[in-house]
Amino acid sequence: MRTEYGSIEREIHIEAAPEVVYEVISTPEHLREWWPDEAELEPVPGATGHIVFGDKTSPEGVEVPVTVVEADPPRRFAFRWVYDEGETATPANSLLVTFDLLRSGTGTLLRFTETGFREKGWEAAVLQEQYRDHVTGWDHFLPRLVAYSARLASTR
Repeated sequence: MRTEYGSIEREIHIEAAPEVVYEVISTPEHLREWWPDEAELEPVPGATGHIVFGDKTSPEGVEVPVTVVEADPPRRFAFRWVYDEGETATPANSLLVTFDLLRSGTGTLLRFTETGFREKGWEAAVLQEQYRDHVTGWDHFLPRLVAYSARLASTR
């Protein structure tokens, strides 16, 4: 069986209004609650920032640049990441993460996609490893997004 490494796609129902979910996926104070250890970015198209996994002063810490591509509250938030520091994010050198939010009853249907794996030009082994690493990562972090959004919504 051949695996396709073109995109990661998930559809998830969240017990929170799209406005709450949008806040959770686009603002640093909320991002830190479910995804990176640190986040610095403005949720406006063209804004650049970074996210950090672990302690950035230790060898295990990783700082990743991020560029916001779309910010359309409360419907869509998209950013590019996984490109070299100092470069401008493009479809050829970065991955694109898109969160589409659709009202569903009293909650939100979140459509998540991450694309650009093949466009990065990685050799096959690196492509497979990066793709699997991202699948594992999102499978870990997206449920945390769901739980945190629902918790936040219940306090409002």
